[in-house]
Amino acid sequence: MKAMVLAAGLGTRLRPLTNDRPKALVEVGGRTMLEIALQRLRAFGVNEVIVNTHHFADMMRDYLDSRRNFGMRIEISREDVLLDTGGGLKKAAWFFLEDGGDEPFLVHNVDVISNIDLARMVRFQAERGALATLAVQARATARPLLFDADGWFRGRVEPGHSTTETGREALAFSGIHVISPRIFAKLTEDGVFSIIDSYVRLAAEGEKIVAFRTDEYYWRDLGRQQNIDQADRDLAAGALSFI
Repeated sequence: MKAMVLAAGLGTRLRPLTNDRPKALVEVGGRTMLEIALQRLRAFGVNEVIVNTHHFADMMRDYLDSRRNFGMRIEISREDVLLDTGGGLKKAAWFFLEDGGDEPFLVHNVDVISNIDLARMVRFQAERGALATLAVQARATARPLLFDADGWFRGRVEPGHSTTETGREALAFSGIHVISPRIFAKLTEDGVFSIIDSYVRLAAEGEKIVAFRTDEYYWRDLGRQQNIDQADRDLAAGALSFI
């Protein structure tokens, strides 16, 4: 199975840690975010990964070279202009479509840490016949997504609107997707765009995009210093172990 690690962000919320390095090379529990994400993917069975880069891109390449790509095939998708999640994914389409690729793949934000069962998530994708499956939780978020009673994605909660609608539930996206390569033929957006915006359009057109509930799993966003500090404490306390 293949995967993409989204690692091109500037990491502005982590300054000054990211003044001299990319966010992906900030350490948590003595290991970089990138290593944590790659090791999680490798433990699941992923051995081919594409990583998008922008901020300190050469440092990222040197880091991977020095660690012999952690025993994986790792390609770099360098973005001279930040393309956001959708644009970054579309630029990397060749990686998933080579050799007539038709297997689903994982997309994982570099700045999240979790013990979400990726194998179960992939099975769930196949069972539901979805174009994309999103790991979601019932927790506070500034950008809630709406799902119906059957778990199908129905859009986002717009600013100024209630987070609840009859028969729908607002859930927080956890930065992990399973996606069918069929999506690339449907991404009509170009340049810089969010994959969530594409999901909104595709769902409105009748495509199957489904929630995978991960409420029982550990998950943390590592985009802020206080969240890294908490993850360090959780690791020390045994609440989370590296795979």
